[in-house]
Amino acid sequence: MTAKRPSLAQDLLWRLEAFAFDLVTGLARMFPIDAVSDFGARLFQWLGPMTSAHRVAETNLRIVFPRASDAEIASLLDQQWDALGRWAVEFPLLDKIIADPERVELVNGERMAEIVRTGERVVFISGHFSSFEIMPAAIVHAGVPCQITYRATNNPYVDDAIKKSRARYGVQLFAPKGSDGARELIRGLSRGESVALMNDQKFNGGVASPLFGVMAHTAPGPSTLALRFGVALQPMSVQRKDKAHFRVVVHDPIWLEDTGDRTADIEAGVRRVNAFIEERILERPAEWFWVHKRWPNEIYKKAKKPNS
Repeated sequence: MTAKRPSLAQDLLWRLEAFAFDLVTGLARMFPIDAVSDFGARLFQWLGPMTSAHRVAETNLRIVFPRASDAEIASLLDQQWDALGRWAVEFPLLDKIIADPERVELVNGERMAEIVRTGERVVFISGHFSSFEIMPAAIVHAGVPCQITYRATNNPYVDDAIKKSRARYGVQLFAPKGSDGARELIRGLSRGESVALMNDQKFNGGVASPLFGVMAHTAPGPSTLALRFGVALQPMSVQRKDKAHFRVVVHDPIWLEDTGDRTADIEAGVRRVNAFIEERILERPAEWFWVHKRWPNEIYKKAKKPNS
């Protein structure tokens, strides 16, 4: 089926957005990495509280930390805008960051080396922690053949620019999300490759599983693939050490039990993935992507101010 051509107005708007993206990228690459990171932090700490995303982040924080005081929530909100701002402006510089061995530390690299040495297939899982784009780069740089999912932007010109930016640091194996992406992931595992997915965002129609005691619709894909191919879930996370210096952690693999009841086994797998996400959030709460609506929409509607 041929994709519908955009209107001239829409195409012009897309091109203007792409020009702005390229301009920001070019400017960011003119300055020292840590200076750019600091600028992003200050900018988002100023702008963030004026956006609707601030209310979403506050609602999420109160779900996870129900006993926190208003002052503690305010501090976490400020810290998460700092982290989000750094991530946003560091994206155009990731090739420079990753190329500097003093900026990226790999913890438990022995596990990654084992995957490469034995040719083991795994389903890498993670969440939107810190500068999460560093994780796929670490996988590729370790020599692991891997299909890595991404969510294409609505603007095709910006999407092309993002893919080119990722290619600068070696990440080129992308499978689009949706049914075509699922088939490509299955083909990749069948060829002996690994796959990598983020598993911490809301997935309508997914498995309802508790996350911090509140039911959250979660994508069953990683658990489904692990069970289908009899491979491990391989968790990873990214931590910010200081400014644009990071630690990529390769956690212990998660082996799911195959009892023959596929529905129950997938649900059990989703619960274990959510437990991993919970541990990472509690470990470094400022570094999660708090501005997405992770729980049911009703929660956020109730959280709106009466006059908003």
